[in-house]
Amino acid sequence: MIDYMGDTDFRLVLVRHGETEWSRARRHTGRTDVPLTPLGEEQARAAGQFLDTLKLHDPLVLTSPKQRAVRTAELAGLPAARTDEDLVEWDYGDYEGITTPEIQRTVPGWTIFTGEIPGGESIDQVRTRADRVLASIEPALRDRDVVLVGHGHFSRALITRWAGFDVREGRRFFMSTGGITVLGHDHQARSVLNHNLVPTLDGGAR
Repeated sequence: MIDYMGDTDFRLVLVRHGETEWSRARRHTGRTDVPLTPLGEEQARAAGQFLDTLKLHDPLVLTSPKQRAVRTAELAGLPAARTDEDLVEWDYGDYEGITTPEIQRTVPGWTIFTGEIPGGESIDQVRTRADRVLASIEPALRDRDVVLVGHGHFSRALITRWAGFDVREGRRFFMSTGGITVLGHDHQARSVLNHNLVPTLDGGAR
């Protein structure tokens, strides 16, 4: 049995949007506004069923303004979700729409967490944005759960900053489309309680 609670009642839950055509092809999808695939819609509904098992307390729900995140929140049945521009994906600049293997043909060993992003956001800018998001929801976490619906790489930045790591360590926290990560506290320390839970259509997770 999975224990979703630390030693406080209130949790920060991250939900990555469901599959899109670009995420299926592993293309970097930052500012481009692409819709969910039919599978992505199924993943969003499954995420909603799984979130029900967490018995969230009066959750504050924030979502990236991109349609893939907004639609995921809708299909997951998350109540009164409102958009937050700070939850958008990493701006990939010149690498928008390109896969990592394609980039590595000209920049060997490149990754989003360790390489330069020409025309896009620097890792310092992403760190600042992640810290701003966490600071903004801290008051709400004192008396309710918080759900953030967003994107793969920026969610990984949020995980690292919650845990006190540098954003570069986000390379160690892969998130699947439709995946869920539960953050909270253990012995008063910020902790990753459960990571990359992938909901199944029967309301469980793997």
